[in-house]
Amino acid sequence: MRTGSAALDRHWAASDAGDFDAEHAIYRDDALLEYPRSGERIRGRHNIQASRAAQPNTKRVTVRRILGAGDLWVTEFILDYDGRPSFTVSVMEFRDGRVARETHYFADPFEPGPSRAQWGERTG
Repeated sequence: MRTGSAALDRHWAASDAGDFDAEHAIYRDDALLEYPRSGERIRGRHNIQASRAAQPNTKRVTVRRILGAGDLWVTEFILDYDGRPSFTVSVMEFRDGRVARETHYFADPFEPGPSRAQWGERTG
């Protein structure tokens, strides 16, 4: 997989469309996803995908901009759950053409969602 904005364009479009397989093709099998505002960490592409598929809300993604080079890319986007927008920044670190680590920064703190509790561990 090619690292860069084209791969991220496909990722975010699949996320917005609810295409979980295409959305998560960008991740390494051993990827790590962190949500610092809720104190969660999810390990492994399979668990990341399962946790997002279990989310009961209707999700929409509006990308504002994608910046980066090489193995480090940042996406600023609005994540809308059931009509409630949340300004979000995703930092993705690539290794061998796939995401090895992603950190999602949300503008507002939130409690971990019960729909993904079985896949995450508390970090704070």
